Amino acid sequence: MMGLSKGLTQHHQGGALIMKFKQFDGQNQRIERISTTHLIVGIDIAKETHVAQATNFRGIILTKRHLSFSNTIEGYLKLERWIHEIGQKHHLKNVIIGMEPTGHYGYNLANWLAD
Repeated sequence: MMGLSKGLTQHHQGGALIMKFKQFDGQNQRIERISTTHLIVGIDIAKETHVAQATNFRGIILTKRHLSFSNTIEGYLKLERWIHEIGQKHHLKNVIIGMEPTGHYGYNLANWLAD
């Protein structure tokens, strides 16, 4: 089939065309595990002030406003409280956090979240 990129295979299953992206199978499998119990938090990283937004598994925004927080321990604790409050309000047990990779500005937050 014209236009298929390298690593993409196709086959038919029950009359439907199924495409598989072999190169991204691991990533796709992780995405498929996201469920109705997940809170998704996206963070825009900056030098001094980060900005977070929370959505459900469908991408529906769960807050009236985003959260701005400083690139400090106090800011990280503010983020933690915000995530906890949203999780409680919407009965979400699991959290997935995605961060924009902006140079080294997100390293401290990433290490703090990993701990």
